[in-house]
Amino acid sequence: MDRLWGMEVFLRVTECGSFSRAAESLDLANATVTSSLRNLEKHLGVTLIQRNTRHLHLTEEGRLFLPRCQEILKAVAQAESDVKLNATDIAGPLRIEAPFAIGQSLICPALIEFTKRHPDLSVSVTLTNHPQKLIERGTDVAIRMDRIEDADLVGRPIYEARHIICGDPAMVKAMNVSHPNDIDPKRCLGLFEEGHNAPIPWTLSDADTECTIRPQGVLNFNNTQALVQASLQGMGLIHVLDIFVADLISQGKLVELFPEWDTKVRTFHAVTVKSRFTSPKVRAFIDYLLDVFDARRRPSVKTLVEVGPVRKTKKSH
Repeated sequence: MDRLWGMEVFLRVTECGSFSRAAESLDLANATVTSSLRNLEKHLGVTLIQRNTRHLHLTEEGRLFLPRCQEILKAVAQAESDVKLNATDIAGPLRIEAPFAIGQSLICPALIEFTKRHPDLSVSVTLTNHPQKLIERGTDVAIRMDRIEDADLVGRPIYEARHIICGDPAMVKAMNVSHPNDIDPKRCLGLFEEGHNAPIPWTLSDADTECTIRPQGVLNFNNTQALVQASLQGMGLIHVLDIFVADLISQGKLVELFPEWDTKVRTFHAVTVKSRFTSPKVRAFIDYLLDVFDARRRPSVKTLVEVGPVRKTKKSH
């Protein structure tokens, strides 16, 4: 039997002072109310209400049971209210995971305004280049590139980035190159994957030609931000995702070379567990990310997300 329902019927009968009025207030037939109370009494093995043709009287067991029912039903109503409130409010803990480069350059700075908009949130950020298991770590949203690790997750594309070649304006002017093949590899700073020593080659293409540059500069890093800082100091050209240098280029601190050439495109996704995708706080954060990232190259919502194992070595950008 439904004990909570039986308690509610018992409480309503005592409040109304009759079965018929209790049935009317609950929009039930008299027989249904009577049957519900009898089932409850049968379950408890006691009589709760003594009734005759005119009056109802609580038994000793009924008087003992009544305040407990009131407490229990009040607690249930409060629990339901809390859950409904949580289902619509943007509040509580929000756990985010992001790669170091994008976390340091974009996510963390953007969180200042986000928390001002939603002061009832408590945001925790983990920066790592080694993706963790979202379900096991209790992570609400993670930033991934190109793929997500299993089918229990759902990813929403938030930014489509392309690699660009750029450098300090004075150095670029002094180099005076008109074609990617004219670039001296010794003036190129490299980015290498963790666990590897050789820098990642730069690949560009136009309608007829593909060009590959293998950096041989004096500095190589496994961190995009370190690479950018070195280029700002005139140490060499770099090949990075536009998202990390767009502001510097707009400010004139770096200059892009060969923007007409095509380079590899990488898509950033906001990834969450399927069961959390409809959470108001998760939706609010993902919508905010879409505002933060450059909307001009935001990928279509139809962009396919590759699902598969995470590679053992990941690029740090």
